[in-house]
Amino acid sequence: MILRIIQTILAVLLIYVVILFGRDIYKHRHENDGSIPKAAGIGFITNFFDALGIGSYAPTTMLLKLTKYLKSDKLIPGILTVACSIPVIAEAFLFTNTIKVEGTTLISMVVAAAVGSFIGSKVMTKFNEKIVRIVMGIALAITAVLMLLSQLGVLSALGAGNTAIGLHGTSLVIALVGNFILGALMTAGVGLYAPCMALVYMLGMSPAVAFPIMMTSCAVLMPVAAYEFIKTGNYNRNASIGITIGGIVGVVIAVLFVKSLDLNVLTWLIIVVVTFTGFQMLYQGIKQKNETVKQAQQNSETSSETK
Repeated sequence: MILRIIQTILAVLLIYVVILFGRDIYKHRHENDGSIPKAAGIGFITNFFDALGIGSYAPTTMLLKLTKYLKSDKLIPGILTVACSIPVIAEAFLFTNTIKVEGTTLISMVVAAAVGSFIGSKVMTKFNEKIVRIVMGIALAITAVLMLLSQLGVLSALGAGNTAIGLHGTSLVIALVGNFILGALMTAGVGLYAPCMALVYMLGMSPAVAFPIMMTSCAVLMPVAAYEFIKTGNYNRNASIGITIGGIVGVVIAVLFVKSLDLNVLTWLIIVVVTFTGFQMLYQGIKQKNETVKQAQQNSETSSETK
C-alpha cells in the first residue's frame, strides 16, 4: 500500500515536470540551441552510470565541456537539474517496482531526506563546503575499506547476513537521521547516492535496497528545483531534451543490469562506487581549499602593492 502511494507521488511529479518542461519547449519551439542527438548520447552514458549509483552531474558537466556543447557554463546547473529530473523519476519508479523494500522504511527515509534538504537549504550556507567535502570523502574512503575487508572475510561480522529489506527500532532511527543529514548535504553539493549506499550496507540491509531508497529520495527533490530554472529560462532546452531522452533509455538498461546481478557482485559494485565518490570528494575539497589559499595570497599581495 505504501509503495503504491510512493509510486503515485512519483507519477504526479512526472506529470508535473513533463507539463512544465513541455510548455516551455513548445513556447520556444522555433529556437535552436544545440544538437539534440549529441545531447542524447551524453544523457544515455551519464544516466546509465547514474542508475548504477555513480551519479550523473559530474560526468554530464565533463561531457558538455569536452564536446563544447555550450557557449556559457552558467547554463549547466539548469541543464543538470531539468534534464535529469525525468530520468531520476524513471529510476525511482523502476527500482521500486523491481527491488523489494519495506514501504515504511522507504517512505520514512525519503521524507527524512526531503526534510533535510529543506532545512539544509537554510542552514548549510553557514558550513564550509570544502571541509564538508573533505570529511565526507574521508568517511566514504574508510567505509569502502571496511566493506572491502568484509567482502574478503577479514571482518566477517560486518555485512554478514545483509539480506534485510527493511529496518526497525534503533536501526530505523539511525537510518532516518543519516538520510536527513544526507538530504541537507545535497544543498551543499554533496551527492546522496554513495553515502546512502554505505549507510544501508552498514545497517545490515541488502545492498540492492539502497537503489530504490536513494533514487526516490532524489526524485522527490529534483522536480521542485527544476521549476525555477524553467521559469527563468536559465538552461539549454535542446541539451535538456536530448539528455532526457537518452537518459531514460540509459536508465532502463541500467536497471535491468542491476536487477540481474547477485548480491555479491552488487556489493563489489557498491564498493567501487563508494571508493570512487570518496576520492572524488576528497579531490574536490582539497582543490577548493588550495584555490582559496591561493586566492587569499593573491589578494594579500595586491593589498600590499596598493599600500
